[in-house]
Amino acid sequence: MRHGHGYRKLGRTSSHRSALLKNLTIAIIKNEKIETTLPKAKELRSYVEKLITKARVGDFNAHRVVFSKLQDKEATKKLVEDIAPRYTDRNGGYTRIVKTRLRRGDAAEMAFIELIKD
Repeated sequence: MRHGHGYRKLGRTSSHRSALLKNLTIAIIKNEKIETTLPKAKELRSYVEKLITKARVGDFNAHRVVFSKLQDKEATKKLVEDIAPRYTDRNGGYTRIVKTRLRRGDAAEMAFIELIKD
């Protein structure tokens, strides 16, 4: 039973899962909209929204915190300087998940996850 269990394992080890979330986060920051499976999108939502909340401060420490999670200079710069200031008057809910289709190969539910333009 998964009473109160806080995250999805996505069939991966913890290091593989953290690398997956990091790479998906970099992709969504660079493109602002990506298509992935529904469970990955739902797990990615909380990861990205926590990072955006930390980046909203916009100071040097925000850069350091975001870079420690992403390890990508371009994505960190874009998140802290371009994306996060959009959401200064918004308390969470920076992303939208839209279900799209069933993947042909394995019938996995696919979904778009995108940053809300405000």
